[in-house]
Amino acid sequence: MTINVEDIENQARQLLNSRVAAVRELVKARQRVTELQTQLAEAEREDKKAYVRATKDGWSEDELKKLGLDNGAAAKRRARRTTTPEPAGSSPAPADSLSN
Repeated sequence: MTINVEDIENQARQLLNSRVAAVRELVKARQRVTELQTQLAEAEREDKKAYVRATKDGWSEDELKKLGLDNGAAAKRRARRTTTPEPAGSSPAPADSLSN
């Protein structure tokens, strides 16, 4: 049996092209996530400014809350504080995993 170097090189290139395409899609997805995070941060800043403007124009926090417009930033901080999961590895290991 003879080995054709060109055929093997072409097959290897096809495999590499598939892997490169997968990485390209991953990079595009990560770029989109970064863009959306940037847009979200900007929208949150605008929201905070608008909330402050509303309170300076005479709306109380209670009134805004009754309208369903609570202080988004403060509400997020409270929610994050109460729902923050424990960091990985902070819980003690099960006893039988130590005996392995």
